Amino acid sequence: MDQFLEEVVTPKSKGMQSLLIILANIVWVVFAIYAFLQMQNVTLAIATEGLTLNVLIYAVQLIVFGGLAVLIFLRKDRLKTEYEYTFTNAQMDFAQVYNNKKRKNLGTMNIRNVEACGLVSSGSFQRYINMQGVKRTNWFLNREAELLYFYFQKENNKRIIIIEPSEEMIALIKRNLPQGVWQNN
Repeated sequence: MDQFLEEVVTPKSKGMQSLLIILANIVWVVFAIYAFLQMQNVTLAIATEGLTLNVLIYAVQLIVFGGLAVLIFLRKDRLKTEYEYTFTNAQMDFAQVYNNKKRKNLGTMNIRNVEACGLVSSGSFQRYINMQGVKRTNWFLNREAELLYFYFQKENNKRIIIIEPSEEMIALIKRNLPQGVWQNN
């Protein structure tokens, strides 16, 4: 019988996220309009004055504000980020979802290869996070939630992954961990 559980982690307070998305949409439109106006200024200045300092100033403003408008337009979807955890027979898959449209696979981990696992609020987390050379990866959205960490070594690199699972997923993970890996202290 397969063990399967899939969870999607969303931010608890969506008000700030919605405000940032609205603000990003307004800013990229304003920057695009300003860049368009600078493009008109560049063409008008070239037609009337030739290549002068004004043309250079307008061209720099066109490039800067046009580039910022494009950058904000392309990155605004990342403001609405969710994490997806999938547990299948002691195998964890992690993904990041942008704006409910774009999905980025973050990786796969076999629970049986984990050397230590526990709650971030435990003392054992401090012991592992303060080790020299540990790379920390945060795949959670709500700092106030009950966070879980996985410590493991892969190709001589020490890593800690921090996630935000539900109680049901924590229980499933505990059942599949090797003996002595779950850290209580």
